[in-house]
Amino acid sequence: MKTEILLVEPMMPEIEAILDATYIVHRYDGLIIPPDVAARIRGIATGGGTGVPNQLMQSLSNLEVIAINGVGTDAVDLKEAARRNIGVTTTLNVLTDDVADLAMALMLAAMRDLVPGDQFVRDHQWGVGQLPLARKVTGQKLGIVGMGQVGQAIARRARGFDMPVSYYSRRDLSLPEAPFVPDLRALAEQSDILVVSASGGAQSRHLISRDVMEALGPYGLLVNISRGSVVDEHALVELLEQGKLGKAALDVFESEPTVPEALLTMKNVVLQPHRASATVETRLQMGRLVIANLAAHFAGAPLLTPVQ
Repeated sequence: MKTEILLVEPMMPEIEAILDATYIVHRYDGLIIPPDVAARIRGIATGGGTGVPNQLMQSLSNLEVIAINGVGTDAVDLKEAARRNIGVTTTLNVLTDDVADLAMALMLAAMRDLVPGDQFVRDHQWGVGQLPLARKVTGQKLGIVGMGQVGQAIARRARGFDMPVSYYSRRDLSLPEAPFVPDLRALAEQSDILVVSASGGAQSRHLISRDVMEALGPYGLLVNISRGSVVDEHALVELLEQGKLGKAALDVFESEPTVPEALLTMKNVVLQPHRASATVETRLQMGRLVIANLAAHFAGAPLLTPVQ
């Protein structure tokens, strides 16, 4: 008899086909799972944004493992999982390059006004009107908030643009060519561009506060490729409207998929629908790691990328 698992968030067709061939897969539709089915589910495959709602976790009395197709764990109650001895895994390190690539793309798009430039051409304004001058990227001072794998990958890319890099993190990592700044406001004040790559969760909620964004200033750019909750979104909108923050480039939002209406009409903002890891290559690699973690658990072997 095949092991039964629950697929909470859709994955690539190739990955779902392997899951279907290996397990009895129940696809979660947000409704209450019948008790007889719930009792048979031993594993979950989910995404970092969706995670596992607490009510769902409580309903699965024989749940043994949660395999997250992503790196975010803030949507999973890790304390409850630990209490029940439920293994939790992520696709650690697999999506680092894609997220860092998008951070650079957002930086370039915002500073060089690529979105307005694209629209300018589409509207047949080339040769008729004139766009304002953009801002240079090379040589701008970059501050990185959160210097894990993604933050360090962004720093490596930024050096190709001759950008001096400084960072704020939970601790000084003694990184070459990247000074640690223990005060977040001070980092923002000395930076032209501030990139947020910190983990989500209660501990980092609104870490990028009004005070920090005001310190970044009317010519500063805020880039967020981490979690929407890390930035005080209400303050962000107000400061952009008031001209106290220059620009923002955002892949994540506080109440996804809802985006503040004000951001949708701002010309000094670049928006993306939380798709930093959304490449064919990376999503396949992430899915294969989810499959491998589930297989390891049900074979009684150590998990490949457990949450520590």
